[in-house]
Amino acid sequence: MPQRGAIDLHTHSSVSDGTQTPGDLIRAASAAGLGTVALTDHDSTAGWDEAREAAAGTGLTVVPGMELSTNYGPASVHMLAYLFDPTDPAIVSETLKIREGRLHRAERIVEKISRDYGITWADVLAQSVDGGTIGRPHIADALVAHGVVADRSAAFQSILHWKSGYYEKYYAPSPLAGVRMIVAAGGVPVLAHPATHGRYRVIEDSAIRELVDAGLFGLEIHHRDNTDDGKERLFELAAKFDLQVTGSSDFHGEGKPNLLGENTTEPAVLEKLLAAGTGSRPFRG
Repeated sequence: MPQRGAIDLHTHSSVSDGTQTPGDLIRAASAAGLGTVALTDHDSTAGWDEAREAAAGTGLTVVPGMELSTNYGPASVHMLAYLFDPTDPAIVSETLKIREGRLHRAERIVEKISRDYGITWADVLAQSVDGGTIGRPHIADALVAHGVVADRSAAFQSILHWKSGYYEKYYAPSPLAGVRMIVAAGGVPVLAHPATHGRYRVIEDSAIRELVDAGLFGLEIHHRDNTDDGKERLFELAAKFDLQVTGSSDFHGEGKPNLLGENTTEPAVLEKLLAAGTGSRPFRG
C-alpha cells in the first residue's frame, strides 16, 4: 500500500491498454490511498471525462494526461504529456494519425501471427474497448485467451518480442516534434521510463539538450523498468539539464504486475508541474 496522499503520474485505463475503465481506475487509486493520480492513456484523451466524474467526492486529484508515442530512429520513445489542451488541432490530428498507424500495424502483426497460432483480428478486437487505442497488448491478451501464452509478459518475451519476426513498426513523430507539440498546446512533457533495458543509451546528450530547449520538463526516473545503471545516468542528466525527476507506477490493472503507487513523485515536483501546465486543469475530487 503506498503512503497515503502519494502522487502517481503514469497510469492506463481500458481506453488504451489497461484493464480497468477510467472510472474504475480512479476508484482504485482512491482506495489505494493515493492523493494524486495522472491518467495517461496511449495517444488518447478519451478517458478524461469519465475520470473527472469518478473523481468527484473522492478527495483525489486527477491530472489529465497522455502517453504520446514518438520514434527516435529505430527506437520507440514515449513522452508523457500533462495538462495540455485536448482540443488543440495539432494534438488531435497527430494522435489520430498515430492511433490509425497502431491499428494498421496491429493488423499486420496479427496477419503474421495467425499463420502460426490461429488467432484472428476478431479475437484481438474482443480484448479492446470501442474507441480505444488498439496495440500489441490486445494481441497479447488474445494469445492469453487462446492459451498460447500464460500472460502478457510471456507474450512480449516471446511472440511479440521485436526480434521474433512478427514485429512491425508504426508511425509516430520524433521526440523533438512531440515536445514542441505538447508545449504549444500548453502542456508539460516528461520523458517516460527512458532507461528501460538500456534504451537511455539511444538518446545522446545533444538530443536531450534539444528536448530541454524545446521545453522538456522532466525525466520519469523512478519506474520499475528503468535499469539501475540507467537510473544513475538519468540522475546525471537531470542534474546537468535542470530537469525534474518524476516517479510512477505505469499501472495497467491486470495487464501488468505494476501496482498503484509503487513509485511516486515528490509534492514539490507536482507543484511545479501544475504551475507549468496551462492547457487544462487537474480534476480535484
